[in-house]
Amino acid sequence: MEEQMKMTRPMLAAAAAAAALLLAGCSSGGSGKAETSIPEVATGSLEHLAAEVKCTPDMQTDTDEIRQAICKNTDGRFILATFATDRGLREWMNTAKDYGGHYLVGRKWVAVGEDATVAALRTTLGGDIEEGTDHSAHQGH
Repeated sequence: MEEQMKMTRPMLAAAAAAAALLLAGCSSGGSGKAETSIPEVATGSLEHLAAEVKCTPDMQTDTDEIRQAICKNTDGRFILATFATDRGLREWMNTAKDYGGHYLVGRKWVAVGEDATVAALRTTLGGDIEEGTDHSAHQGH
């Protein structure tokens, strides 16, 4: 167990960094739909969640602890990740939020994308929207 934890944290940090880098190149593809009632939070495998939002996942990470894919649908481009444990999700979020971004968080899953994309995904998947740390005020004078 000890050895597995040593591998998990670097993997989580690398996945968070990859998510942040991907988002830096994403364009807002939001549909501009008005927010409707929020459904019950979706559950299931990465493939099940991807099917719910009508995307074919391009797998990037597939381990026992985290499965992560790039997805694109009519709402935009986003990262979808599922986790073996709630703790794994929270550790990933604690690292990822340092890079900014918009996160739709469910039980053992997260979708990361532009604000409009995350809001649109929420109308299908439910969940809570969380915002990363905004460092733009520190970028220059």
